[in-house]
Amino acid sequence: MIQFKTMLKAGIATALLAGTPALAQDVKIGALFEVTGPIASFVPPILNAAKLAESQVNAQGGILNGRQVRMVVVDGQGSPQGAVDAATKLVNVENVAVIVGPLMSGSLIAAANSVTIPAGTAILSPSATSPAITDLKDNDTVFRVAPSDAYQGVVLAKMVMDRGIKNVALTFVNNDYAVGLSGTFRKAYLALGGTIAADQVHETKKTSFRAELATLAAKKPQALVVIAMADDTGVTVIKQALEGGFFDTFIGTDGLKGDITLKEIGADNLKKSFFSSPSTVAGPASAKFTADYTAAYKDGADKLFVTQSYDVAFMAALAVQAAGSTDKAAVKAALRKISAPGGEAILPGEWKKAVDALKAGKAITYQGAGGPTAFDAAGDVPGVIGEFVVEGAAFKQIKVHAPSN
Repeated sequence: MIQFKTMLKAGIATALLAGTPALAQDVKIGALFEVTGPIASFVPPILNAAKLAESQVNAQGGILNGRQVRMVVVDGQGSPQGAVDAATKLVNVENVAVIVGPLMSGSLIAAANSVTIPAGTAILSPSATSPAITDLKDNDTVFRVAPSDAYQGVVLAKMVMDRGIKNVALTFVNNDYAVGLSGTFRKAYLALGGTIAADQVHETKKTSFRAELATLAAKKPQALVVIAMADDTGVTVIKQALEGGFFDTFIGTDGLKGDITLKEIGADNLKKSFFSSPSTVAGPASAKFTADYTAAYKDGADKLFVTQSYDVAFMAALAVQAAGSTDKAAVKAALRKISAPGGEAILPGEWKKAVDALKAGKAITYQGAGGPTAFDAAGDVPGVIGEFVVEGAAFKQIKVHAPSN
């Protein structure tokens, strides 16, 4: 009898000890970011924004009754295969509840088709903008908070024509982002009466574009439209165009709107140039985020896709909390609920307020740092496009284009 009681007590103690880690187990959210590769210079502030959301959740009581949220960061390497490998690790090894990222369109499409759609894991990108993403057969698992380039291309065409530039040359890198955006720009610009004197796709990782630039400049267009990533081919194309005297006016998109462009090209060489990029809707939500980000990192929050990165990380955590578990189907469904209009307004950083509202049975509506986050049937949001010039030694937004404009 004594032996039985001793064994029973030991068994209970063992069971309690075995259960302790499970009770305290972190809630994992995947962060599939291109830490290396063609957009590496853009990533540090983007990752900081996502980590800010993680720290706010944990500082305000945690998730799912006090558990800690942990972002598992993996490197997609800026390539489709790298993204597939990273997503496979997050889904099959880390067993994350939801994934934020990838940042690049080609990476998102590859990871979604090969890994996350078959697994039923929701994936939420802050910056993948290819129009092809809208039409993915994804069983409502693919979401993004940056506007599709189907819209940016139209805005860019209008920006060019509004400046009296009616004849351009166009060069774009051969990837999902640039091919999609160049296609929507081309169609819109021609419809507005513009002329494309020369139109060339170029390959990634080349070191010389002088022959292509000579062809692009042959008919003396007014400007060169460059749709490419700065770290990849974008800076090289512009630098060689200036060195060869082929062009002095450049029209770019978000892939070029980074510090590396200013550093490598020089602000003085970009005074005639202008750029389009997904931007942020000004208001209480963006102001709250900017204050929090600046306090946390002692740096400005006006970097490319920083607000959107924060939003996807905070929304991923909100969806897990609203689902009440890490069940993938429940989290996927909750992503729509926490961003739908009509609920109690939740601003960036208001984690405890959101948790209290959900526990009280209330609906919540997250007001994004980058703008409204209500998804349409395809998992897209309208978003806004900013018009940027180089002033001093920085990019300056001079206008915001909204879908209703």
